[in-house]
Amino acid sequence: MCRLYGVTRAGFYAWRSRERSERERQNERLAERIRAVHEACRGTYGSPRVYQMLRRQGCQASENRIARVMRAQGIKARVAKIRYTNRTLQRFFAAARNEQLELELKGPDQVWVGDLTYLKVGSIYRYLAVVMDKYSRRVLGWAYGKRKDVALTLKALNRAVHARRPRPGLIFHTDRGIEYAADAFKARLAELGIIQSMNRPGKVTDNAYIESFFHSMKADIVHGLSFSEDREIERAVRAYVPFYNGTRLHSSLNYVPPATFERLT
Repeated sequence: MCRLYGVTRAGFYAWRSRERSERERQNERLAERIRAVHEACRGTYGSPRVYQMLRRQGCQASENRIARVMRAQGIKARVAKIRYTNRTLQRFFAAARNEQLELELKGPDQVWVGDLTYLKVGSIYRYLAVVMDKYSRRVLGWAYGKRKDVALTLKALNRAVHARRPRPGLIFHTDRGIEYAADAFKARLAELGIIQSMNRPGKVTDNAYIESFFHSMKADIVHGLSFSEDREIERAVRAYVPFYNGTRLHSSLNYVPPATFERLT
């Protein structure tokens, strides 16, 4: 082995008998703290969020050092890819305006955003509709179901309305799917005094905030796992939403959770 690596036997045995440096011992203690934070956040945080958590605990280690220790220990955040679908019906709803594009947000309940995503249970797909406040990124209502239809999006909307009681004039922004363009959905928005807004044709990034939530959620509780029953994944979502709203650090909110951001603004 010494010949293979080009070192002398004396050097090899000297290395084996050498005590660990103070830096190595510090890194071991730091790795323990990192692992505790990582486990507390359900294994979802990468080095930027771990750094923010440790800094609040009084840790003086730099973000680069924390990243190096995490790489050496094999500690990393979950990642996931979002499945995007081609909305073939967009051309039928081109008359709907994007009402929220240029609006300057000054507080919650000015603009809500909503969308649907797919969740796999066994070999079939289920659907999750979510309503989020664009200003604070707080999830206000959600609904899980077997069908991707207006009943599902209405359920998520009604739960958000029940939780927040918004005043008339609120803008609700979505993509151009039939689940949001249906007459029943439009009628409910009109009844509540909510202004409907939709993506510009071909501009899926107009609803980027809710897509970002789906990416985070799937990375945190879906990626690498399998669900065989509806109740399993619905239970996971029900537990995740309070965690996302009240605990998970949000980089675009100066590393505070959405609920905290609303209290501070």
